[in-house]
Amino acid sequence: MSVVPADVLPGSALAVEEPAACAAELGPRARLLPSLAAVYRAQLSRARVARIPLLFVATFQSVGIMILMRGVVDDGAEAQAVVAGSSVLVVAFVALNLLAQYFGQLRASGGLDHYATLPVPPAAVVLGAAGAYASFTVPGTVVTALFGCVLFGLPMAHLWVLMAVIPLAGAALAGLGAALGLLAPRPELATLLGQLGMSAALLLGVLPADRMPEVVRFTRDLLPSTYGVEAFARTFGPHPDWAFVLGDLAVCGVVGVVSLAVATWAYRRAAVR
Repeated sequence: MSVVPADVLPGSALAVEEPAACAAELGPRARLLPSLAAVYRAQLSRARVARIPLLFVATFQSVGIMILMRGVVDDGAEAQAVVAGSSVLVVAFVALNLLAQYFGQLRASGGLDHYATLPVPPAAVVLGAAGAYASFTVPGTVVTALFGCVLFGLPMAHLWVLMAVIPLAGAALAGLGAALGLLAPRPELATLLGQLGMSAALLLGVLPADRMPEVVRFTRDLLPSTYGVEAFARTFGPHPDWAFVLGDLAVCGVVGVVSLAVATWAYRRAAVR
């Protein structure tokens, strides 16, 4: 009697299938926008309670700086620079300083391993966290701008330009903050770099540019928040030059794209280590 293996019989349940059919079918690749929305909502809900006191500190700091500068600067262009710089400083405090600390601590604690296991693109993690942190700056920036206009007697007709200044300057500063936090080898260094970046935004953004030395002005032009400050300050004049305003906002947007791309690369680099 001959023995025939069961797996060669046509009707056998043990018949060998093709290798492609045996392979487990993978789920669809996560798309960027749904992943970005999910990360944004998660970051917003986690940081809502913890960041509100810090947002109050950022707003109080900017308002205090304007009160101190009220007796130092003259009206006109200097007052416009102080109000615009103090308003954007709220964005720098949250988007640059706090985001650098967050990613520095996330990398040190192994939190990046959690995100690396999720089926979301790296860009969604960086953009979602940056967008959530930048969202907290909206109330403080608006309150600071309103208080500054009342304090220095500036017109409020064009405060709507903050709807463009906040997201564009926030994207540039958030990308820079995330990159600093992800590239820093230690969380203490990430905190230091974030503090230095916020200090640069304070000194170079709030103080009038006309009173700075030439070397300091060159350094000021390298800071991403400078162009948001310039765009906002130009709108306080009786006849704003909207071409220059749009040009400054365009620079903010380009720097934001570049800085967020660098932050995404830094996230991939830190996640695989």
